Amino acid sequence: MLFFLIAPLGLRAQKIDQSKLLNDIEYLSSDELGGRKPLSEGSLKARKYIQERFRELGLKSQYPDFIQYFDFQNNREGKLYENAANIVGFVGGKETEKLIVIMAHYDHIGKNGEQIFNGADDNASGTGAVLALAEYFSKNRPNHSMLFVALDAEEMGHQGAKALVDDFPFPIEQTVLNINMDMISRNVDGEIYAVGTYHYPQLKPIIENVAEGRFPKLLFGHDVPGQKADWTNASDHSQFHKNRIPFIYFGVEDHEDYHKVTDTFERIQPEFYIGTVELILDIIIAFDRNLNKE
Repeated sequence: MLFFLIAPLGLRAQKIDQSKLLNDIEYLSSDELGGRKPLSEGSLKARKYIQERFRELGLKSQYPDFIQYFDFQNNREGKLYENAANIVGFVGGKETEKLIVIMAHYDHIGKNGEQIFNGADDNASGTGAVLALAEYFSKNRPNHSMLFVALDAEEMGHQGAKALVDDFPFPIEQTVLNINMDMISRNVDGEIYAVGTYHYPQLKPIIENVAEGRFPKLLFGHDVPGQKADWTNASDHSQFHKNRIPFIYFGVEDHEDYHKVTDTFERIQPEFYIGTVELILDIIIAFDRNLNKE
């Protein structure tokens, strides 16, 4: 069945391993991982899975064994979380030490009794994309240096992103772009948003040039201050924006399974997901070639 879903994309040369991408999202959103709440058994399994993939790809890291540990207080639960973990991989650039940070959060909201909130779209989808993009750039060295980050505890207030920025392994001003992916595997209208160009309009022409005529259809918006649906601070990219670092946040509109037990692998749209990751990859390639050219 998947053959017929993904076959139309064969008209365009593929840069990612489609089967691996789908296997990754399936495992990360499986019952075995129990909804990936920070510090849970399932979260630790997800952490190890991502860590091992980064190691297999030969990525480097500024943190021992790819792990950036951090603690945070969850005031809603009245609980201190100790040794939550971001997983951070690095590929050095051919032409510049300036950084593009590519990231997604791998945590979700866990369980409620026996009910498992698998979080396939939110955000096993973004995490699978980070792994696919890391594989591509590990084999095709970029001009810019790149950090690939799977962030913990987004669902508890962007805690992993706050920790990353607070303990950033380079001078933060070395970062020229942040790419964040959060919910990218399904949309009934075949649409994905690139959020952030209201704040950083210089990025829009590059995206438009790549996205023209592509599937899924790329839309702009959800970033105008004062509007009801302003996603400027909706996910981990907010921590980079606060430091005046340009960002693009890729995500879909909320759907009927958002933060429900029905956000499962069976409900993703494989053709949409694969097409989205390929589109994001081509946009990043274009940014890598064109950013900061004087």
